Amino acid sequence: MSTVRRPDHRSEQHGGHRSARFPHSAGLRHVLTHLITPLLMCIGMGLAYLGAFANPAPHQLPVAVVGSGHSAQLLAQSINDKAGGDLEVRTVGDRSAAVDRLKHQDIFGAYVIPVKGATTGSAKGSAKGSAGGAGAEGAAGPSKAAPELLVATAGSDTSASVVQKVFTPIAAHQGAPLKVTDVAPTAEDDPTGQGIFFLLVAISIGSYASVAVIGGAGAVLPVQWRAALAIGTSFVVGLIGTAFAGPVFHLVDHGLRGLWAMAWLYSAGILLIGTGLHTFLKRWTTLGVMTLFVMLNFTSSGGIFRPEMQNGFFAALHSFWNGAGFVEGTRSHVYFGNYGLSGHVWTLVWWLVAGLLMVGVAALAEKRRRTAEAEAAANAAAVAAAAVAATVPEPTAKRGSRTVRSARTAGGAGTDACEGAADVNGAAEADAAMDVELEMEEAVGV
Repeated sequence: MSTVRRPDHRSEQHGGHRSARFPHSAGLRHVLTHLITPLLMCIGMGLAYLGAFANPAPHQLPVAVVGSGHSAQLLAQSINDKAGGDLEVRTVGDRSAAVDRLKHQDIFGAYVIPVKGATTGSAKGSAKGSAGGAGAEGAAGPSKAAPELLVATAGSDTSASVVQKVFTPIAAHQGAPLKVTDVAPTAEDDPTGQGIFFLLVAISIGSYASVAVIGGAGAVLPVQWRAALAIGTSFVVGLIGTAFAGPVFHLVDHGLRGLWAMAWLYSAGILLIGTGLHTFLKRWTTLGVMTLFVMLNFTSSGGIFRPEMQNGFFAALHSFWNGAGFVEGTRSHVYFGNYGLSGHVWTLVWWLVAGLLMVGVAALAEKRRRTAEAEAAANAAAVAAAAVAATVPEPTAKRGSRTVRSARTAGGAGTDACEGAADVNGAAEADAAMDVELEMEEAVGV
């Protein structure tokens, strides 16, 4: 009895019917697989933005009551008790000390208690009103001095608004309107001070979108060339950002050179880190850099809400993330006389160093990968040549033309093996090109 198994025509027909019924199954699987990335982006952006911005509330927001008497201490203690940990109220001896602390961003509001007996009118004003015949100022006479609230909107417009909401009822309880004085105003064309944050957004998108091009289309180049392209691209991105901040939208009116230097450091760090990550993440690089430099970066930068207005997670990120370094460094350089600037610049420098280290690690990984691929190709060619040579007998008596023919046959087998390896490499390059195109589409689509 023959043991040869007959082909199962029924299974072949069933498979044919299945492929005829679902002719686009392979393409559908391909599309569904690539939809994972934007869906993960959607989830990540929702968690990050809503978690950071949905319910802002002060947490130990530092403010001050200006005065050295017992009344200032009682008022500060009363506000602390009512705030329940939302505010951190302290007392400051005089108005000039409060202004100095505001410009150093040690506090975000200072309530100046009016001195007893002080008035806003004067005898000279009354006399002038009388001479004018029933003048309004003279008729009203001297009025009670109004309390004053000192803020610095350049540090954070939202924090200044919160402070104003806290002290306005206190002034009303004292029977006087609250006078608000801004000791560090923003540029005229950036009244909310949030233009720096949106400048951060523009520079970030220009940087991480370039990662897909340099890491994908530039994958055929050595790592050193890709790193050089990343640094050159960051130079251009910094110039574009500086143009937006200065001559185009007038977000700042001075300090453009320092702003460009920080923009270049910030962009170079993103590009180098992304270029290094591309060696390992491939088509997932866009999601990776978006997580690092959008989801966790924009939300912790302090551009919309300072860390005192956010939960502990994003407040902690603010202390060392690169977006916070750029926003706070720009504020310090433009509005606060470079106070604390060195710390923010060092934050950007450390991120740049991290990018250089990432590129170095990627270079080592790619070198090992190339060595392994070359060894595998050489072994495959040797095995193929040995297999062909083993199938061709080599007579010992007649070694002339037959030996030459055998050598040629083995050589031909080696050539075929090399051509097969080349075909495999060509297919791999085609697949890589397709992945690059998809990756760039995802980056641009975001």
